Amino acid sequence: MVVFAGQGEAERSMRLLWRAGAPEPRTSPGPKPALSIDDIIRVATDIADSEGMAALSMRTVGERLGRTAMALYTYVPSKRELLDLMYDHLLGELPSTYDAALPWREAVTAWATDWRAFYLRHPWVLQISQARPVLGPGEFASTDAAAGVLERTGLPADEQRRVFAIVMHFVRGNASSVVDSRQAALATGVSDEEWWSSRASLLDEVAPDFTARFPRAMGLQSGAAFAPGQTYLEYVEAETERSFTFGLHALLDGIAAS
Repeated sequence: MVVFAGQGEAERSMRLLWRAGAPEPRTSPGPKPALSIDDIIRVATDIADSEGMAALSMRTVGERLGRTAMALYTYVPSKRELLDLMYDHLLGELPSTYDAALPWREAVTAWATDWRAFYLRHPWVLQISQARPVLGPGEFASTDAAAGVLERTGLPADEQRRVFAIVMHFVRGNASSVVDSRQAALATGVSDEEWWSSRASLLDEVAPDFTARFPRAMGLQSGAAFAPGQTYLEYVEAETERSFTFGLHALLDGIAAS
């Protein structure tokens, strides 16, 4: 499921993101503690991180806070604005600067590695489309950090933007491979081992000549081996991490040669 950012009412969303005229926490007396926008974002993020975006609703967030969904609407008009707030808030985890002494390749590697780790910590964020930005402070801070890294390449600004896009697409794709592998068994109710066992054994029966028919495809698997006691998921995660390192070096070699 792809979710597009910025679907809420424009003025309300921007004021919430930048806390410009946002509602203040309640201070009226009563048995329940005051609410704040940050409380709502924190609980909503916990739900999305642990259970996925499908489990997120204003009702669920309200229940975790001991409130009704209607009570939350005083602070956040709808789930659309809440997702923008959650995403922008989480971007604050990323470094705002990188060591100025790092050469550009090391700086880009550190930046890309931080983003990959960010996606793996918060896999639901991969469902937020990059087609439209949220235009919040967290997003601008993360972009500013990237610009500080990319300017070390010495490339013109338009080429820096292209490098930014290329690296980000690569990082998202690599992280998505890990996230999909982690979620497959939970989503389908079938473990990786069960899935492969039920199908791979049938290849010899339904296509006894598949190795001869597809030699190059089979050749891609040469050298692939599981470590002793390694699960399929562990193998995939290790191989994906190796692909990340290899692919990023290849990208940086191409940038250096441009």
